[in-house]
Amino acid sequence: MTAQLYCFGESGNAYKAALTMQLAGYDWQPVYVDFFGGETRTPAFRAINEMGEVPVFREGDLTLTQSAVIQYHIAEKTGRFLGSDRNETLRWVMFDNHKLSGQNGALRFQLNFLPPEKRSQPAIDYLLGRLRSTYKVLDAHLTGRDWVADATFTIADAACCGYLFYPEPFGFDRAEWPNIDRWLDGIAALPSWKHPYDLMPGNPTDRA
Repeated sequence: MTAQLYCFGESGNAYKAALTMQLAGYDWQPVYVDFFGGETRTPAFRAINEMGEVPVFREGDLTLTQSAVIQYHIAEKTGRFLGSDRNETLRWVMFDNHKLSGQNGALRFQLNFLPPEKRSQPAIDYLLGRLRSTYKVLDAHLTGRDWVADATFTIADAACCGYLFYPEPFGFDRAEWPNIDRWLDGIAALPSWKHPYDLMPGNPTDRA
């Protein structure tokens, strides 16, 4: 049975789940969610996910939400990408969820998907500062290593890169962080890797 992932291209959180399935060779297909058209606020979508968020994973009678839960499910089911120490892998998944993607999603939305008059400069400045500290931690951690949590790619890598391939400006310059830049190149070189806008439907140009 082909699994479904409710998602849209601009969502870094959905990308984490989509990339995990893509690289694991999982049988899945995207289901486009019109987030910018308000679909996640509709009763029909809330009946699928009361949290009103993507991603949502559905396979048969199973419905899962939250990217980390979906990633962990795929890793357990396929026997891939948990690493030799799942505690270390999950430690970095949680680091991403709280310190990296958890901040990047809000910042990228402020800077790219809100009209200028609705943006909060204090919030933007706060998030930029928080993320700079987070990038310092990740870049230092990647010194002398190819992957975040193990000697091979894990769901921690898929989590931490969730927002970092997007081209829109959100205060992240790969050239400023050489170890992160090298690590992202390593992810992009993996067989079957795809950019988020190629892996999931939906692109800012659709609304241009």
